[in-house]
Amino acid sequence: MSVSDYTETEGLPASDREPYKPWSYDSAMAKLYIPRLGAGQERWFAAALSDQKGKAPSRLAVFAERPQHKRGEMVSVVDLDSQKLPDIALDRDGYATAVAADGNKQLAAGANLLRTGVLDNFTTGGANTGTKVFAPTKASKRQIEVHDKTGTRYGNQGTTAFAGAANRYKDAYALKTTDGGALILFSHTHTQTDAVAHSGLQINPGKDDRAWLHDVPRTSITYTFVCNDAATVPAKAEPSRLIGYACARTDASGPPVASWSDRA
Repeated sequence: MSVSDYTETEGLPASDREPYKPWSYDSAMAKLYIPRLGAGQERWFAAALSDQKGKAPSRLAVFAERPQHKRGEMVSVVDLDSQKLPDIALDRDGYATAVAADGNKQLAAGANLLRTGVLDNFTTGGANTGTKVFAPTKASKRQIEVHDKTGTRYGNQGTTAFAGAANRYKDAYALKTTDGGALILFSHTHTQTDAVAHSGLQINPGKDDRAWLHDVPRTSITYTFVCNDAATVPAKAEPSRLIGYACARTDASGPPVASWSDRA
């Protein structure tokens, strides 16, 4: 359970809380990609994991050493849309090759451009850079679908707008692939703001919003999402492929309707 899942669960009445099931993976099916790192380099590795015994991996995770804790910790995990893993280049000893995730002239795109493309998928439906940076995949189409469907769900009663937000998690990790490109794992943060179209209307928070909004009607609500993304990037000037992403809501806020403000 993530911190955001825990926060959301704490906002529910005890009767509505589902039993906590710790996430685990089948170590026998795990496929590790351990880079050969030099002295002073941050120690990390990627792992393809399966949450079902005997099943092919369905998630990509990054474990990085945190000096303040003196141990490796999972810092990112992405649900994959396909169980076919990227072909990671391995040396004769079985080590993967870590490459620069940004500023790498050997790659068609870096983590910053990928992040810009992902944010554009949410904010414009990919109209500006998203569909240029990424070839169509299940993951990129799903992000665009979130923009298209969520943006029109209120009809003429309200609006929904997505925007990029300050990103606390700027670390990105890249491994060389056999075609000369790279697998890049990175994070982004975006917001979704729902607002009523005119006075006299209100947005009633759902039960999953109680941790942040309680049961107070609002005139607008801004949700914050932190997401992990994974993409394969070619060496030549071609679009990259988003192969999976996972998002979690980490905050929600908004002004109460006038009647509640007066009461407060």
